[in-house]
Amino acid sequence: MAKTAVKMKGAAKVSRREALRKGLFWACWGVFIGFAGMLGVSIVRFVYPRIVWEPSSLFKIGKPDEYDVGSVSIIEGRKVFLVRVNEGFYALSAICTHLGCQPIWEEDNQIFMCPCHGGRFYKDGINFAGPPPRPLPRYYMKFAPDGRMMVDKSKEVRMDFILTV
Repeated sequence: MAKTAVKMKGAAKVSRREALRKGLFWACWGVFIGFAGMLGVSIVRFVYPRIVWEPSSLFKIGKPDEYDVGSVSIIEGRKVFLVRVNEGFYALSAICTHLGCQPIWEEDNQIFMCPCHGGRFYKDGINFAGPPPRPLPRYYMKFAPDGRMMVDKSKEVRMDFILTV
């Protein structure tokens, strides 16, 4: 086989072998730079903290006279049900204990029903049907100095806890 050369006007002759050698050289450098870049990004990603912002677990919800006896209210953005009974108030988690779906309050039947897998809870949060393994957690409540109620989602309480008015 005869050696062929690429001839360009005003340029030196370059053989195919030389062109392939230079291309391979720059391809290797490209792979190396790409690998070093990915390694650098992964190191920065490892060192940089992954912080998830969540709202405070302690929050105010309103004054007792704003809620009717027997009512169940969802506290939007907090995933909490506020239940008003004759004795007072209690706050239940609005997250199903099975897979984390949000139960729906059915006023006609006076139960919470999970739409994902059919779990059912009584008004006091006790599970009675479906796959949920335990009752809805009940959260600690207290009164703030301004007379509004406060819920603390970081503290779970016994099922007989009621904030008396």
